[in-house]
This record gives sequence, C-alpha cells and structure tokens, in this order.
Amino acid sequence: MSFIWPPMLLTLLLIPIGLLLYRFLDSRRRRRLAAYGGSGLAQAVTRRPGGLRGRVPAVLVLCGLVAMSLALARPQAVVSLPRQEGTVILAFDVSASMAATDLQPTRMAAAKAAAKDFVARQPASIDVGVVAFSDSGVSVQQPTNDQATVVSAIDRLTPERGTSVGEGILASLKVIAVAEAGPYANNYYSNASPAPTATPTPTPVPAGTHAPAVIILLSDGENNESPDPMTAAQTAADQGVRIYTVGLGSAAGTTVDLNGFQVFTQLDQATLQQISQVTGGAYYGATDTQQLVSIYNNIDTGLVLQPQLTEITSLFAGASLLLLIAGALTSLYWLGRLP
Repeated sequence: MSFIWPPMLLTLLLIPIGLLLYRFLDSRRRRRLAAYGGSGLAQAVTRRPGGLRGRVPAVLVLCGLVAMSLALARPQAVVSLPRQEGTVILAFDVSASMAATDLQPTRMAAAKAAAKDFVARQPASIDVGVVAFSDSGVSVQQPTNDQATVVSAIDRLTPERGTSVGEGILASLKVIAVAEAGPYANNYYSNASPAPTATPTPTPVPAGTHAPAVIILLSDGENNESPDPMTAAQTAADQGVRIYTVGLGSAAGTTVDLNGFQVFTQLDQATLQQISQVTGGAYYGATDTQQLVSIYNNIDTGLVLQPQLTEITSLFAGASLLLLIAGALTSLYWLGRLP
C-alpha cells in the first residue's frame, strides 16, 4: 500500500499526544472531585466497569482515529478490478480494385467512413488494430484504445496492388497473438534466444472460443493471390477467432482504370460469406455504411481481472466513521458517557 499524501501520516503522532492529554485531564478531574467531594465521590463518578467492557470503547475510538489519519494520507493499493475487454482487428482490402466507384464515393472511402464511425462508438475497454492487405498483409496499427491513433492509421490507407484475402486474415491473426502475448513476449535484443523452431499446428477449438478477439474484414472479396482465403479462414476457426466480413462494392460490378488498363471488378459475396460462415462470424453488405456499426452488437468481450493502482481512501474513511460511532455508542451504554 502507498499514499498520495504521505506527509499526512504525521497526524498519527497526534493520537498518542491526545491520549496522554486525555489521561492528564482525567487525572486532574479526579483530583478536583476528590478535593471537593471526597475520594468516595470521585471514585463513584469516575469508576469504570472492569475487564473487557472498560477497554472496548477506548480501543474502538483509538482504531477509528488511526483509520482517519490513514484516510487523510489518501492510501492507494493494487486492486484487481473486473472489466470487459476485447480486441477488434479492422482488416482493410487496399488492392487497386478498392478505387472502384460502385460504392460512393469509392469503395475505399466508404470502408474508411464506416470503420471510423465504428471506432468512434467503441468503449475504452475495446482495443482496435488496423491491418492493410493487398498482395500481402501488413500491420498498420497495433491494437489500442486510443481512437485518434486508430483513425489516423485508417486515413493513411490508399489503394495499392493485387488482392490476397488470405494474407489479410493471417496477418490479423499474428497481430492478435502479439497483442495478447504482451510487449515483452519476445526477447528481440538478446543473442541468448533459442533457435527458432517450427510453429506447432494449433489444436482446433470451437468457433468463437477466442471470443474477446475478432476480425472485421472489409473487402470486395476478389482474390488473385495466394494463399487460399478459405485455408486462412480455417486457421482462424481453429484458433476460435470469429471473422465478420463486410462486402464492399456491388454484385453488378464496375470498370476501374489501372495504369491505363480497363479492369472489370465486382463484389465476390460468396467468398466473404464462406469466410464468415467457417469462422462463426457474419456477413454484412456495406451498401449502407451505417451497417458496420451493428457488428459491435455481435462482438463478445471477455471479463478479466486487471490489477490497477486504486485509491482506497473511502474504505479507510468509512471504517473510521464506523469505529468512532461504535466507540461512542458502547461508551454511552456501558459507561454512561462519551469516551
């Protein structure tokens, strides 16, 4: 336990001083009573019941004063507080087809707007990370509850090359693993680290077992790079991570100008639906950017006990008040006067 105002602990010194003063005044009162009314009267007025009853009120008051002094110093202690936590990875398709205008103003712009609206609605207990993928997966922002940082990462996204939905899923899983392992899970700067070994195959678990972490995949679903997106989705399912897919674009499709070449692109809704189905997630069409907000209602969070340095002044203040009241009541009942 520590104290925010440790100098206030000096008030504890006033307690023995006050005790000595009380004894001095009580002794002087007895002498005066003895002088005016005789020793018999003094003993009758100042007598106390023997044994435990004579000591309990004083002990209660003394403990109450100690608790009050500790409360004045504002004590704080590490307390394990329950809180709901979760991790959401926004996996953005940043392939060249995301510049298509069949979703106004473009698929990319609509995805950004929906994602930023989603981020703004999240509580502080939800960490949001950003992964961008085209022909490879890249972590743009590690999970954080700093919404301004996440929004800045989203704003930096621009359409690039081909599309590898599988790489986007695998990159998102790596980000989740790193975030949950903590910043010191890997000793990158030590030459004493053991040689890398083959990554073990995870034991399959029921879909959604890894409830506090989910992936929101924003893509048109068109895949032209390895690995197979369904294989990557199965990897996520084996780890119990749900994937919610958001289809960007229209089934009718449109033509995009890519470096002077006219390329037809359309929403591959079937692939995105299969990915969400395999992992126990859900598919959403993004014809209305507000639809993404409803995904939060389907995200499970985990109840964890998080140690936090918490001020516990109220506990000591409450204990002090109860002890002082108890001391006063017992003194009135047993001694017929306040202590």
